[in-house]
Amino acid sequence: MEREIRKITVGSPLRDRQHGFTLIELMVVVAIIAIIASIGYPSYMGYVTRANRTAAKSLLLQVADRQEQFFANNKRYTADLTDLGYAANGFMINNQGAFTPGGADNRIYAIRLTNATPVTYTVNATPVLRQAGHDAQCQTLTLTHSGVRSQTGPSTECW
Repeated sequence: MEREIRKITVGSPLRDRQHGFTLIELMVVVAIIAIIASIGYPSYMGYVTRANRTAAKSLLLQVADRQEQFFANNKRYTADLTDLGYAANGFMINNQGAFTPGGADNRIYAIRLTNATPVTYTVNATPVLRQAGHDAQCQTLTLTHSGVRSQTGPSTECW
């Protein structure tokens, strides 16, 4: 079987065929990617903000549970988080709800007890760093000894 060999010369259809992409085609692709990213990024950031808020709410409920156990054992609430087994009286958490140093770049909420008396307490989760900028609708989350949940921001859908 013999192969047909074509001679490629200047001006022949095989020689003039284009290889690769034109600048216009690349610019169209870049523009489409930019449009998709501009639509998707705000949705993604909203999801991250809500997920971080969930980590803070979970920790607030954990502190409340520990306060109730402390009250059952001591007939009073404590004003010091170290009495509840936490490493510090006021601490920072990261987006996984784990304790993080006060100077860490990944901290998202500061957890503190306020208005603590032998019969009452309020535990607060105040957003810090990027979370503070992204969570302007809820801002500081609070939980009281009687289970009242609130926030300092204008939204009513934080809890």
